[in-house]
Order: sequence, then structure tokens, then C-alpha cells
Amino acid sequence: MSKAWLAYPLMAIALVAAKPAPAAPTVSLIAPAAIAADPANRWTIELSSGARVVVQLRPDVAPHHVYRIQQLTTQGFYNGLTFHRVIPGFMAQGGDPQGTGQGGSTLPDLAPEFSDMPHLRGVLSMARAEAENSANSQFFIVLAPTFKLDHKYSAFGRVVEGMAAVDGMALGEPPAEPTKIVRATIGGPLPAPPAAAAAAPVAVATGAAPVQP
Repeated sequence: MSKAWLAYPLMAIALVAAKPAPAAPTVSLIAPAAIAADPANRWTIELSSGARVVVQLRPDVAPHHVYRIQQLTTQGFYNGLTFHRVIPGFMAQGGDPQGTGQGGSTLPDLAPEFSDMPHLRGVLSMARAEAENSANSQFFIVLAPTFKLDHKYSAFGRVVEGMAAVDGMALGEPPAEPTKIVRATIGGPLPAPPAAAAAAPVAVATGAAPVQP
């Protein structure tokens, strides 16, 4: 056998060995102390089941998406809305005033804030239509690790209390008797808005396309 043929696999092995290990995610699921200490970054969702879910918001990761949640919450927007799409082992989606996945608030859509925050169990992320800049009011809670959503949806927080209540939400697309948000609150006054980001171009699609498992 020719030595030239032997050289190629040996070279390939050397290149594989020299390849650096993948970089670890740069965003921790544990909020920095200053973020965790701000009561406005604690989002409490009281459910029709009688349970409550507490979310640690992450303005250090997605400042404009967090501010949108805080802003709509102080307006009472989420009170009475349903979790209209709950898929076991995947996610629970809510925040649509129409309850169909096609609605949103009257505020402008948001530009994406994709990050290295992984879509692990308990992470909250903003739902959107096909256009990346179409997130508005709808959000979903991840029920099991779904890494293919990373860098495609803007993660903005994580459940720190009440994940069992999320697991117990009525299932379906939509559920026959969906779990409702009785009241949503933040733990402190509405913060000042973050520095202005580039305006999101007008999205062609409306509502939020189904997040695919």
C-alpha cells in the first residue's frame, strides 16, 4: 500500500485531536446577584389551579423582552389569559389575548435578543411568528431540554418556584379547559425602560407561529 494513502488518515486524526473543545455557554441559569436582588425582576403568575409560578427575569440577557413582560404585567394585560398550547415533554405557551396563538398586545413587536441561555427545563422564552422580529406578548415555558430552540427564540427568565404547577397545566392545542392566569405581578415598581434598540422592521406575519417540538 502506498505511503501517500496512509498519510491522509493520519493527518485527519491529527486535525481531530487538535480541534478545540466546544465553548461552554456564556450565560448562566443563575441570575447575577444584582439582578436577583431587584424585586421587579421577580414575576409571579397566579394560576386558576390555585398554584403560583415565580419566574426570575433576566434583563441582563434580554432587556427589552423582560421590560415588555414587566410593562404588560403592570398594565394587567396577562390577567385572565390562558395557556392555550401545552404539549407534554415540550412546552406550555400563553400570553395571547385571543387564545388562538394569533394575538398580541398593541405595543410594537420586538427585535430578537437571542443569547447563549440554553432552553432547559423551566426556562421562559418569547414566542414569535416566522419572522425573527415578531415577538410581542406571547411566551412559553420549557418543560424539557430543547436545545434546538437556542439562538432561535429569545430566552428571558427561568421558573424558580412552582414548576410542578406548570407540569400540572391542562394539556392540549388548545386544552378543553385551559389553565388561566388569574393574576400576574412583578415584585416591585416598573423599572425605567432599557436603552433604545434598533426598531424591529414591521413583521409580515401576525401572532405567533407554533413553536415546534
